[in-house]
Amino acid sequence: MTRQGGLGLVVLALACAASGVAAQGIYTCLDAKGRRLTSDRPIAECNDREQKELTSTGTVKRTVKPVMTAEEAAREEVRQKAEAEERARIAEERRRDRALLTRYPNKAAHDAERAAALVQVDEAAKSANRRLTDLAKQRVTIDAEMEFYRKDPSKAPATLKRQVEENDANVASQKRFIASQDDEKKRVNMRFDEDLVKLRPLWSGLPLASSVQSASAPKAAAVPAKP
Repeated sequence: MTRQGGLGLVVLALACAASGVAAQGIYTCLDAKGRRLTSDRPIAECNDREQKELTSTGTVKRTVKPVMTAEEAAREEVRQKAEAEERARIAEERRRDRALLTRYPNKAAHDAERAAALVQVDEAAKSANRRLTDLAKQRVTIDAEMEFYRKDPSKAPATLKRQVEENDANVASQKRFIASQDDEKKRVNMRFDEDLVKLRPLWSGLPLASSVQSASAPKAAAVPAKP
């Protein structure tokens, strides 16, 4: 039941009120030709544009959005997905900020954990150096036994040759590990520097993330793998 013009709207309102279907509302819109259409249900001719749902007194009850085409619906789905992903990303960043602020409530706590992490790297390197000293002592004993086969090392027992090979391999492994600790210290400092960039505004109370009030002690730093 579609009608045109202001008179049609009045007549339709009166008819709806008289028939007891006013609760269903009155729909009105301007079609592509500029005609005012009214109906007691959504108007098909105005599916591509907004429609107003009116009460029986003529006031606007709600605005009905245009019916989207398949392409428009696909674009809208992509937009909504992107917005949802962005909201999730922001929420995750705020969660991480809260966790970071809980772990490091102030710079003193952050400095203390950085120092502890660097000490552990140094301790791992010292342990490797002690292992090198033990291997050097072991090599003295092995070389003393190999002295008997100095003229022809091929005649040395297989077990002795194996000890030489293992000693060489272990020494090389410890030296590689010690050299890697310089890189490990750089990684530790880089991680703490990156945290510091995030923490400074949080400590200052700037609205980059939700603030957390916490005075909990810092957790123990991860211990680097020992050789």
